[in-house]
Amino acid sequence: MKRIFTTLSIFALSFTAFSQESEQVLPRYMTEAEKAKMSTYNFSQAKGIETPPPFDNLRTMAEWEEIQALTITWRSFPSILKQITRAAMEETQVIIFSENPGSTESYLMGSAAGGPLESMANVQIVDAESNSIWIRDYGANTVYGNRVDTLTLVDWIYNRPRPDDDVIPDVLADVLGIDVYTTTSAPNDLVNTGGNFMSDGQGTAFASELILEENEPGNPYNVTAKDEEEIDDILGNFQGISRYVKMTALPYDIINHIDMHMKILDEKTLLIGSYPDDIADGPQINANIDYVVNNFLNYFGEEYDVIRIPMPDSPSGLWPDDNPAGYYRTYTNGVFVNKTFIYPSYREEYDTTAARIYGELLPGYTLVPIDCDDPGSQIIALAGAIHCITHSVGVNDPLLIVHNSLADTEDQINPYEVMATVEHRSGIASSTLHWRLVGDDDFNLVEMSPGEGVEWLGNIPAQPVGSVIEYYVSAVAENGKTQMRPIVAPEGFWSFEILGTVTSVNTQDLINLANVYPNPATDLVSIPINARRTLDVTVYMTDITGKIVKQIHSGEIAGDRRLSVFVNDLAPGVYTVVAEGIFGRTATPLLVR
Repeated sequence: MKRIFTTLSIFALSFTAFSQESEQVLPRYMTEAEKAKMSTYNFSQAKGIETPPPFDNLRTMAEWEEIQALTITWRSFPSILKQITRAAMEETQVIIFSENPGSTESYLMGSAAGGPLESMANVQIVDAESNSIWIRDYGANTVYGNRVDTLTLVDWIYNRPRPDDDVIPDVLADVLGIDVYTTTSAPNDLVNTGGNFMSDGQGTAFASELILEENEPGNPYNVTAKDEEEIDDILGNFQGISRYVKMTALPYDIINHIDMHMKILDEKTLLIGSYPDDIADGPQINANIDYVVNNFLNYFGEEYDVIRIPMPDSPSGLWPDDNPAGYYRTYTNGVFVNKTFIYPSYREEYDTTAARIYGELLPGYTLVPIDCDDPGSQIIALAGAIHCITHSVGVNDPLLIVHNSLADTEDQINPYEVMATVEHRSGIASSTLHWRLVGDDDFNLVEMSPGEGVEWLGNIPAQPVGSVIEYYVSAVAENGKTQMRPIVAPEGFWSFEILGTVTSVNTQDLINLANVYPNPATDLVSIPINARRTLDVTVYMTDITGKIVKQIHSGEIAGDRRLSVFVNDLAPGVYTVVAEGIFGRTATPLLVR
């Protein structure tokens, strides 16, 4: 699979500040000098354990789960790294890989960047060589055997000729005494990068099609060629990934890592970067997410909740598709650190909106914005931010609680059942449902009952119309370990409202077929459509003669939907997208190139 790149004018930045001593700071993308090394560099160097972890029910951890350590590499941008350390050390151990541990500790305990840390007790500095700061891309991933049992690390082949970076996972494994399994030996020699990988903790992972390109025939890494099925098998065998969702590459993201425009917040919520209409990667991002929503259900078998967050322009108004190109500023590039969420900030006109959105989506979390666009520490100029320079290690003893939060309801008669799956390697001693009405200080406690398998069940009593119920779930393992979900409870919790009877709607203007996008189009097209009530709708595409060339949808539509259709098999020309039903016929034009 070959991708056509849009040529961008980017700065080949050579920073000589921001570090303990003058050095060239490598960007997240590959430099021209590194490209020249590609033909002779050996990417498939044997290391770690080169066979899949020998456990049943492998499970890759989700980022919002409990972690024992946050890892960073101390090479550049010390002000940003110190701010990350200060916030993260309140939640977990911070492991810092540094070529000069004494200098790193002096900076952490010095007056710069907010003054000295209160203590180094939760900070471990490891003497290790490195090439760059981008540990998300070359770090290893937490994978559990038997879902919540044996902790392992899984490391792929790093897609940069940076040998010191590539062995950081082995250094980490030695420090923590954890086995590291590697995809470095054929036929499992897989190139992948952490910024282009996200897991929901339940077997689904997301990526851009970069994963296919970097392992296809003729790849520049000299790894064995693999098709999509073979790549999926490797992720399944090493990480327990059973569904690997891949999205079309973006034309203006020069590294094509999904963490630059996307964040999975829980098993059913996707936070997606949003550009103004027809700006930069906005149309392709929208088409990709429409594709995901139309073709994949979340872990609970429902449609994904998609929340948008702005993608900022430069202070002078430049976007990534301008010439010169604006940097790829994004708020999705944040990291969970137990009960804290650290994310990039840029300037007030956008930061206030991002803070509001995160406050609404992550109630109870300590939110820590860190400026990534400051002239003295402009890390975003190198195509990365907070998520890119951090990585996590899960706990040895996870107590996993998974629950599909209750939606608003009109039911004021029947109790509201709360079902959660609760897992721990020692077994579960008890699980408790905590609930209260909004405005109350104390939570009511309901002892949950075991259900089928790992399910636990509890009921909240029926409440009258207008009530807002807040609740969370806690559990105790047989070995005494405790956990709550959300992890920030009781400061953070789920909530739902008891609604009144829905009034009937006017039967006029039953359907709205909005403008399709991108338009003109060459590949995947999204078709926004809104039905004011449940309607049988047929959607199809005709050519300029009126001949039907694509059947897109036939069936019920209610509320907002986004249909998708591929047009890469159509001849260039003018087409019409048509929706028909009892409401009549409505249409919108589409130009295929």
